[in-house]
Amino acid sequence: MARAEAVVFDIGNVLIEWQPERFYDRIMAPADRQRMFAEIDLHGMNEAVDKGAPFQETVYAFAARYPEWEDKIRLWHDNWIDMASPVIPHSVRLLRALKARGVPVFALTNFGDDTYAFAELHYPFLGEFDRAYISGRLKLTKPDPAIYAYLEADCGIAPPALLFADDRAENIAVAEARGWRTHLFDGPEGWAARLVAEGFLNEEDAQ
Repeated sequence: MARAEAVVFDIGNVLIEWQPERFYDRIMAPADRQRMFAEIDLHGMNEAVDKGAPFQETVYAFAARYPEWEDKIRLWHDNWIDMASPVIPHSVRLLRALKARGVPVFALTNFGDDTYAFAELHYPFLGEFDRAYISGRLKLTKPDPAIYAYLEADCGIAPPALLFADDRAENIAVAEARGWRTHLFDGPEGWAARLVAEGFLNEEDAQ
């Protein structure tokens, strides 16, 4: 197999924690939160944004359909940065260590165009990728094979030379089927060890 040449990061739950349920459990009774998420497809609403729908307009229109929950749903927009937090510091250090060594580093993420631009203001490291493949800009989302094919064609690096970390097994499965190296992310320590094993970083860099 060809040597790995570039590293591809997912963002949600790899570089930034993304747990909307946890946010809502802080501001409402957990039982009410569970009922709200059971009754309405908030993750489906978010997926529309990831596919390119305008952020505020999409959330507010969705909220208006559910008067009982309207004020809470609007928080998906109004307090979004509180959901997309905190940063996973060790993962950010790994990203920057790779950059310091001259390794090409890409993002491949399901993220709205508006939300990514907003997140960059709070998390400067999001602007440090050599290339960022944002679903909301491409109108393609993982695990659609088309977004992986787009990355391959754009960067010009052969699939076996790409190492991809993502926290979702279905996203990893498509990358594997295309010949990518993959790592199912369940914490930065395992990811650091994989980067060392692939020869991208040494033990000191990976701390």
